Amino acid sequence: MSIEKMISEHPQVGDNYNASLGMAVKHAMYCSAICNSCADACLAEAMDMDQCIRTCLDCSDVCAATSRIATRRTGSNRELIRAQLAVCIKACEICEAECAKHDHAHCRRCAQMCRECADDCRRALEDLDREVHEAA
Repeated sequence: MSIEKMISEHPQVGDNYNASLGMAVKHAMYCSAICNSCADACLAEAMDMDQCIRTCLDCSDVCAATSRIATRRTGSNRELIRAQLAVCIKACEICEAECAKHDHAHCRRCAQMCRECADDCRRALEDLDREVHEAA
């Protein structure tokens, strides 16, 4: 199953499929799940992981919202998609920095996923801006 394929099959997308936005959607979904899992693993650690848990849960929620908003293709809300991608980048940067402070495998994996998600959201944001300039 492929979210990219699902988006491209939308009647109002077709040949106008934005591959970078599709990748950002996919990684935001993965990042949401990984951050949620990392938060749960942090709960099981013997040390105080409150801040890491909080940033992971916040990032998970932002990534989930980003994937949901960016998946919708009926009509257009480019301004909101742009804003949500920017918020997702920030949430991922914060979570990556927090997880990088901890020497746990789950935190390293979460930090890596946050980095990848933020990079994909940046590319999608750049492509959306490029589309606007080319259409003008």
